[in-house]
Amino acid sequence: MAGGIGSRFWPISRTSHPKQFIDILGTGKTLIQNTYERFLKICPKENIYIVTNEIYRDLVKTQLPDITDNQILTEPVMRNTAPCIAYGSFKIETANPDAVVVVAPSDHLILDETGFIKTIEKSLATAGKNDCLVTLGIKPSRPDTGYGYIQYTDQNLDTDFFKVKTFTEKPTLEIAKTFIQSGDFLWNAGIFVWSAKAIVEAFKTHLPDMFELFSDARPYYNTTEEKNQIHTSYLQCTNISIDYGIMEKANNVYVLPSEFGWSDLGTWASIYDLAEKDYVGNAVIPSEKVIMYNSSNCMVNVPSDKLVILQDLHDYIVVEANNTLLICPRDQEQNVKKVVADVKQQFGTKYI
Repeated sequence: MAGGIGSRFWPISRTSHPKQFIDILGTGKTLIQNTYERFLKICPKENIYIVTNEIYRDLVKTQLPDITDNQILTEPVMRNTAPCIAYGSFKIETANPDAVVVVAPSDHLILDETGFIKTIEKSLATAGKNDCLVTLGIKPSRPDTGYGYIQYTDQNLDTDFFKVKTFTEKPTLEIAKTFIQSGDFLWNAGIFVWSAKAIVEAFKTHLPDMFELFSDARPYYNTTEEKNQIHTSYLQCTNISIDYGIMEKANNVYVLPSEFGWSDLGTWASIYDLAEKDYVGNAVIPSEKVIMYNSSNCMVNVPSDKLVILQDLHDYIVVEANNTLLICPRDQEQNVKKVVADVKQQFGTKYI
């Protein structure tokens, strides 16, 4: 899935060039390139499909030159994750009814790649022989309010997959603390594994209108008419997430408690946590021309050719990109979405 706009990382992430296409950690590769290369170790390249917005087709082709046109599935409008997953799943199911599918965001960080591959392969085996919808849950290390949570029961499948009891959206800190103390909650990684048959059946049961739209398109998948047909269908789709539309309602959802160095890279705070820091806690990407005096615990991301001097600045985010400079306290970064909305209202889409 590569269709999001990553507004929390504005001004570096923009509508025309969102975070999945950016080397946001300064590793030399963009997030989608890292994700693609990770899955090459699990399946052949012709089995990898990218679902993205039509406006990002050229970006995908540039960054993933081995991907063919047939593997880039484009959306004409943003309609959340359920239509995106329906499109990919129905296309795959039409080509191979016995397929087992992994659905993964293109912009997450996986530090333990070996552990991730083992987790995916184990999930593929279980989903391939059982009528179940598998979701990966990350063992929480702290009461984080930035993640959704999955509660599970003792009922299990293949020993390691546990029946899901509840899904909870981002909780308050106090509720998150009770989740951690209870010991039966995991972070929701938004990574799913299921057979093509199982997810198609789930759409039929829980999102029947969407099921009809993508089922009616079966004669067009993998033909020259696919794009036109799907783009027409998308305009009729409800804007709904796969979690709310299916996962919270289905009774065959199982979670695999997992540990593979995962982060959804959802905020500048998550980038700061992962970045290398100097002895006073400053994380600077890139660091060639940034000089800091009496400054600590700052997250700085500025163009490599710009000389930047910061003095007496503590616990701030400083980001410059696309003729825009953002300076804000680290504990106020949740306001970035509001800032983006205000900028759009005052200046139109020029800076968005």
